[in-house]
Amino acid sequence: MKALLFAAGLGTRLREHTQDKPKAMVYLAGKPLIQHAIEHLKNYGITDITVNVFHFAEQVISFIEENNSFGIDIHISDERDQLLDTGGGLKKAGSFLKGDEPILIYNVDVISNLDLNALLKYHQEQIALATLVVRSRETSRYLMFDQNLQLSGWKNFSNGETRISRPELFDDAQPFAFSGIHIIQPELLDLITEEGKFPIMDLYLRLAKNHSIKAFIDQSDLWMDLGKPDQLIAAEKLLGKK
Repeated sequence: MKALLFAAGLGTRLREHTQDKPKAMVYLAGKPLIQHAIEHLKNYGITDITVNVFHFAEQVISFIEENNSFGIDIHISDERDQLLDTGGGLKKAGSFLKGDEPILIYNVDVISNLDLNALLKYHQEQIALATLVVRSRETSRYLMFDQNLQLSGWKNFSNGETRISRPELFDDAQPFAFSGIHIIQPELLDLITEEGKFPIMDLYLRLAKNHSIKAFIDQSDLWMDLGKPDQLIAAEKLLGKK
């Protein structure tokens, strides 16, 4: 399995930490977030990782080089000409990701102890084009899945805005919150017709009309989004106890 590590974001919610560094280089428990992510993926035998960069990109590139790419193959998808969001970022990184292997996509600001082997097994058993890791947690925007965990749409429960992929399934669909972890088949790369900057969820919602885009319900005991200062503090306390 190959991996794409999303590390190009501006880190605006962590502005007090990201004025002079990228979010990927924010430290947690003595290591930058990107090191936590790379080591986590390595623990599951992933030795081919693509990292997209934009904000203070040279710091990420230098850190990877100084650590000899952590003994694996790390490719840099450089977005310094234009920040492309997650969908555009996937498309730009496509040349590094092509092949026969499933591709794990992972946000650099996620800390999780999800069993990635179990995720891969489920993805392959479902014969899915993409499998999105979700959790039952409180948020405002939810992905909507039918009884077979097929993506049928998206809904913002705070303002009622909806985007429907499968109208016949949407009314009875159940909401789940996306976790920033997903697996795609490499053939999905050839189905991207969007251009420039766009979110990957737009792509999934379009493809869900005719393809198998499934949910993997994560019930593991550790998942944290580290996009805000208070979340970073909570994670520091949590990891400090381990």
